[in-house]
Order: sequence, then C-alpha cells, then structure tokens
Amino acid sequence: MEEWININRPEEEINLLSPLTWAYVGDCVYELYVRTNLVNKTNLKPHKLHIETIKFVKAKSQAKMLEKLQEELTEEEKDIVRRGRNAESHHLPKNANVQEYKYATAFEALIGYLYLTRKFGRLKKLLDLTV
Repeated sequence: MEEWININRPEEEINLLSPLTWAYVGDCVYELYVRTNLVNKTNLKPHKLHIETIKFVKAKSQAKMLEKLQEELTEEEKDIVRRGRNAESHHLPKNANVQEYKYATAFEALIGYLYLTRKFGRLKKLLDLTV
C-alpha cells in the first residue's frame, strides 16, 4: 500500500491515542477498503455498491470479522483489540446490540491502529481475510 497521506506522528504517540481515535480512523480505512474492493470486483451501480458496502461495514459484520481474525492476531494486536473493546463510548448503537458494537469498535480500532502506525503489509493481510 503506497503511502499517499502523510502520517507524521511517531508510534509512541499513536500508542497514547484513545482507542476511539484509532476506531475513528479505522472506520474510514475499512470502508474505503470495502468500497474499493467492490469497485474492483463488480460492475455494480453506485446504489448497489452502497447496499453491498453496508453488509460489510455494519457493526454486526465487523464483530464477526474480528471473531474470524482472532486466530491470526499477534499478542500486540490482541491488546489493541482489548483496548478498543473496553473503550468507553457514549454512543448508543442503532442497528446492533451493545456487545456487537463493542467488538465492531475493537475491529475498527485495530484497523486504525495498524494504519496510523504504518503497518500497511499487516493491515492488508488482515483486511484481505475479511472479504
């Protein structure tokens, strides 16, 4: 993955960010990955692309993705997931139960953390296992 956005914080600073900040970035990174993947693999029109994207990015699906990835995660990544899952969010999920929402946040935190720490090879390997 070629770096086209300048991430200029050292890893030590990124480690100190809130897991919800990682999840904020991870949400965007994952949705862009899914959208790009669908554009590359299908000839769907924008509305259908949106419908298909939602199937991957909704909290319930992300929670399932995280469960699927558990065996692949390093101890450091499991710690990132734990921190993301336990982060105190005051947001109530609309279309998921609280547990699904916490695990979806953990998934997004992992994706965001790997992106922000520029571990693009590892990020791509894990993302490729989700679609």
